[in-house]
Parts: sequence; structure tokens; C-alpha cells
Amino acid sequence: MIGFRAQRSSQRGQALVEFALALPIVLLLMLGVLDLGRAVYAYNTVSNASRSAVRVAIVEQTEASVEAAARQEAVGLDPLAVAMSYPYDPGDCPDLDCIVRVTVTHDWAAATPLISGIVGPITISSTSELPIESVSP
Repeated sequence: MIGFRAQRSSQRGQALVEFALALPIVLLLMLGVLDLGRAVYAYNTVSNASRSAVRVAIVEQTEASVEAAARQEAVGLDPLAVAMSYPYDPGDCPDLDCIVRVTVTHDWAAATPLISGIVGPITISSTSELPIESVSP
């Protein structure tokens, strides 16, 4: 009977050591999955922000309205850089059928300190182009 109790006690200690060794790896994997989800969210949000901003730019060609449309779409992403340009004919634009380009850029960083030390900040950028449909005064 005494040998059975000693064996059971040592098994508890072994399970505790195994748990202590496995816990950091499991936590790192879980936090890595959360950071990956945040990165996918940032990528999709930046893409949607550039599409939304270029839709505003084809009707209203003011930089303030284009940036406001991009920022309204990109909830939770800061800092966000928005640039509007006329890549093919900058001299005569804005005019009808002139192409307007909107580029939205965000610097994403992982929330987990260990992962951010390995990966570092990543620049996520999206560009959308459409022809101008109406010229605003």
C-alpha cells in the first residue's frame, strides 16, 4: 500500500512539470493565431478603405473627403496614410475619364512582444484606380 501512494505522488509531480513545459508553447501558438487574425483584419480593412476612398474620389476630388472616406472605413487602424494621385495624365486632371488612384497604407505590428520581435512591423498597402465620373467644383 505504501508503494502505491509514493508512485501516485511522483506521477502528479511529473504531470506538473510536463504542464509547465508545454504551457508557454501553447500560449505562444494561441497568441500567434490571434496576431494572424489581426493581420488578416488589417489587410482586408485597408483594401476596403482604398476601394471606398476611390469611389468618393471619382465623384468628389478633394483630398479631405477622400481621406475621410478611407478613415471611416478603416475602423481600428491607426496610423493610416491616404494618398490620392492622377498617375497617367497629371497635367489635365481632374477631368472626366481621367484615372484617379488612391493608395491606403498601414503599418501593422504584432501585439505579442515575442512575435513582434521576430516579425517586426509590416507595411500593408492597397491601391485602387477608377476613372473620374464627375468633376466637383
